[in-house]
Amino acid sequence: MSLMEDWEVLANQYNTDQATAQKFWTDYYMQEKGVYEKMLTQPVEVEKGTVAELAEKYGMDVVRFGGFLDGINESLKTPNPVDTIVAESEVTVDIDLEKLYYNMVAAKADWLYNLPQWDALLTEERRKELYKAQKKSMTVVKGKKIGRNDPCPCGSGKKYKQCCGR
Repeated sequence: MSLMEDWEVLANQYNTDQATAQKFWTDYYMQEKGVYEKMLTQPVEVEKGTVAELAEKYGMDVVRFGGFLDGINESLKTPNPVDTIVAESEVTVDIDLEKLYYNMVAAKADWLYNLPQWDALLTEERRKELYKAQKKSMTVVKGKKIGRNDPCPCGSGKKYKQCCGR
């Protein structure tokens, strides 16, 4: 069984009621925050090793660290095959800092994108740019409404009401 499958089983077993789920996720997020605090203190270092070694280094159990790897995978320069990894799998954690910050904003993880370690990694202006870019990417912009007497957008040359607007 892969670590992702174990992680899904673990997470689902705590979703029995809201209080249990809340406690599980709060505990996980605090552990996740601790890992990010350590990783972002020296971010130029590329982490390599087995999942078990890295989990021990960052003070997490292997299954939860598998969940962490799933969460950070989109922010890595070279993603790991998280669906198939096991405790003995070799992984590389080479973080793209801008992508990580952007993804933290997308996940609405303010406890992560407001960490003080970001001050030494990205300028305040760059963080604001990434924040705005992510928020703007979620904004839906409607196109101009076609009036009944406007030319049809299909290019037929007819009025919209006589063509596609029927």
